[in-house]
Amino acid sequence: MNSQRFLVNPLQLSQEKSLKTLVENRTIYNLSHCELNLFETYESTQKVPLKFNDLVVTSMLRGKKIMHLFDDPEFVYLPGETVIVPSNVEMKIDFPEASKNNPTQCLALAIDQAKIAEILNFLNEQYPKEGHNMYWQLNYQNYFFYNNVEMAATINKLIKECMSTSVAKDIFADLTLKELLIRIIQTQTVKSIDEGKFLDANNPIKEVTEYIKQNLKENMSLKSLSEKACMSTTSFYRFFKRELGMSPIEYILNEKIKCAKNLLRNPTLQINEVCYLSGFEDANYFIRLFKKHEGITPKQYQLLYVS
Repeated sequence: MNSQRFLVNPLQLSQEKSLKTLVENRTIYNLSHCELNLFETYESTQKVPLKFNDLVVTSMLRGKKIMHLFDDPEFVYLPGETVIVPSNVEMKIDFPEASKNNPTQCLALAIDQAKIAEILNFLNEQYPKEGHNMYWQLNYQNYFFYNNVEMAATINKLIKECMSTSVAKDIFADLTLKELLIRIIQTQTVKSIDEGKFLDANNPIKEVTEYIKQNLKENMSLKSLSEKACMSTTSFYRFFKRELGMSPIEYILNEKIKCAKNLLRNPTLQINEVCYLSGFEDANYFIRLFKKHEGITPKQYQLLYVS
């Protein structure tokens, strides 16, 4: 329950008689600049190798995998999560729980390298980032993240377009690929900031987000944050939303909820105390917002950590 994941809609499973294999049965949908692969596994197995010639965006739809990637420790891969893998990098996959009654289903969207370069060039020319030597680019070290609501919606839209029979599907898929890359870069930026790995000292987003995290109990206005970034309020709002995919107010509320979740692990704290310590003034508003974010009330969340 540490972070909220938004699910990509699982797709109908293949008919048993059409399965070519019980391990990573593959269905392919080809478009001009990308290829959607749907993989289904119906039996437990280990260290299944998989490699693509292009960058691949993978997202879990059903079940559970254990991923072995680069020289990093293995990690559990579940629905609501996305992994991006550079071209020609081999992943090895375990399926500890897969069975006929509990299959895994995962999508892998292979995107043409030239198309990625074209989209990034377009973004850097038409929507250049603030600051010196600041560019739209993918971070291949930051390859695993939870889907936010926008990311899940974009992946769902792309699946629908890939599987469409419309003559215009390549046009719509190209537009959605652009959106998907923007969402991935924004999500990577937020994750880098959260993990303290955002190293770009030239980017004013670093100072502003650090200030927000350290001053959650203060009344922060768009004007005061803009001044911190040495920008007009209009420029700052646009800059912030472009960098992180959310407004400054949404980011502040997310940070307050994150702070509240950490505090709720202490069973001795009252909900009213948690509300105040995480920067909320109205307990009813806090409870309502927390439930909207996490799907359960603060009290229910706190009880998860009572041994």
